[in-house]
Amino acid sequence: MKALQFSQTGDLSALRYLDLPTPVPAAGEVLVEVRASGLNPSDVKNVLGRFPYTTLPRIPGRDFAGVVVQGPQNLLGKAVWGTGKELGFYNDGAHAAYVKLPADGVALKPASLSFSQAASLGVPYTTAWDALERSGVGRGTRVLVIGAGAVGRAALALARVRGAHVLGAARREEQRRALQAKGFEALPLTTPEALPSQVEQVFEGGAQVIFDTTGFWLAAAVPALATFGRVAIIAAPADGQVQLPALDLYRRGGSVVGINSLLYGGAECAQMLERFGRHFDDGTLPAPEGLIESPLAEGLARYADVDEGRSEKVILIP
Repeated sequence: MKALQFSQTGDLSALRYLDLPTPVPAAGEVLVEVRASGLNPSDVKNVLGRFPYTTLPRIPGRDFAGVVVQGPQNLLGKAVWGTGKELGFYNDGAHAAYVKLPADGVALKPASLSFSQAASLGVPYTTAWDALERSGVGRGTRVLVIGAGAVGRAALALARVRGAHVLGAARREEQRRALQAKGFEALPLTTPEALPSQVEQVFEGGAQVIFDTTGFWLAAAVPALATFGRVAIIAAPADGQVQLPALDLYRRGGSVVGINSLLYGGAECAQMLERFGRHFDDGTLPAPEGLIESPLAEGLARYADVDEGRSEKVILIP
């Protein structure tokens, strides 16, 4: 089969487009013919050596959608999608013609989504779902989502499905207008000092949940919290350090929730996909748009695009 593989880390030039043996599934596993696979920033960081537990040589790629061609009878021929912490790190991932994984690591693909659309959602949507679950977002919760990247947009859409009162915030004006075009009220991110008053104008008493998807607004988010509010974070500055206004945080009974998608295996992610996937078919979650499809053979160039900060979601097609 054709696949992308790296045998050393530190430079994207280590990624090769190769002919490799097609994996053979064991009992309790499935072999999925990959129809589309998402390219995430974490896939790029993996090749660059940011994950010390990755074993080599390795096929990268966490997110996929495809068709089961070997495995349990109840899954044969079914269109599925999946993601998880194993893929691309200590098991071969989905940037290949086929991927092998445990049978409980796949979920049935929503019928309303194309293979490319489904493959674009794994990491962003399971990350956002986990943040909302663990922050206690439900009907009526006042939620501020900072950042308009893939995870931020997923969080806004999923929070709205949950019946929350949703507010976005973005630094770039075109991002703010894009959120407004999708029906979200969105604040312009100006200065950290301005954020609490901006939030108060929309949410009297502050936001009950703030999800900072950027890694740079934790300190500013605390004064914008309601009593007993929660701040969820998925990123941090390059040095991993931030000044936390601890006095303000504990006086308002606030808490910080760390979100890490690499804590969840394929089976746990498949359960998440099942839970929110139905909302694409019932029309309450919008299908993703603006995807960039690229042949798997051009994978190295697409990895370089993502490394350089390309904002469009790239989908690799075997």
